[in-house]
Amino acid sequence: MTRPFGSALVVIPARLASTRLPGKPLADIAGEPMIVHVWRRAVEAGVGPVVVACGDAPIAEAVRRAGGTAVMTPSDLPSGSDRIHCALEIIDPDRKHGAVINLQGDQPMIRSHLLTTVLDTLNWGDISTLARPIRPEEPADDPNVVKVAAAWPAGGGPGRALYFSRSAIPWGEGELLHHIGLYAYRRAALARFVALPPSPLERRERLEQLRALEAGMTIAVARVDTVPLGVDTPADLERARALLAARPPVTPR
Repeated sequence: MTRPFGSALVVIPARLASTRLPGKPLADIAGEPMIVHVWRRAVEAGVGPVVVACGDAPIAEAVRRAGGTAVMTPSDLPSGSDRIHCALEIIDPDRKHGAVINLQGDQPMIRSHLLTTVLDTLNWGDISTLARPIRPEEPADDPNVVKVAAAWPAGGGPGRALYFSRSAIPWGEGELLHHIGLYAYRRAALARFVALPPSPLERRERLEQLRALEAGMTIAVARVDTVPLGVDTPADLERARALLAARPPVTPR
């Protein structure tokens, strides 16, 4: 697919501070720090160079030992979006890359096609992201599962995000979509986004992406068939360890 915004970087923001699982980027999974697994999956996807934007030196050391590229960013940046913007300006001052994928550092089993899909979907918006239909057996009212309401074109293709919420939206009979926190940004859109102050709806829902919608930016949404495992709690970590224990190692290209 032609990408008018040009080539992309994958940037993985990571810091040691975490409310529910402190130090999780360095948590051991199958003999390697979690951040290294995420880096390997991103390299495996082959969508562009991969950089880990580190808020703490031990994370950078772990990534570099594994053969990856790490960039130190200030530890007190307010969000992952600010961290990837900072890293992008450090690693690509000549602006060779017109887009960036923000891959969270707690998804050690991210599948390659998700990164390709979110980048291709950027053709339809300032920002792009993913969603998967919520299954009948899944709790739609869980506030930790973010939902997205989107307008879908009659002819098929990506939708346009109208709202994100921790509540089950939209109301009534029909499909509900589990938002997946993987984003691609056009470079100018990312610069605009991080320059905006937190918005009222963002503060109320505690969802950063609402800042973009309140500012009139477009977020394109693609439907996918899987939600990657995010490691937020000790139980999530044990699940990731069990799933990856027997998986053969990936050799980055």
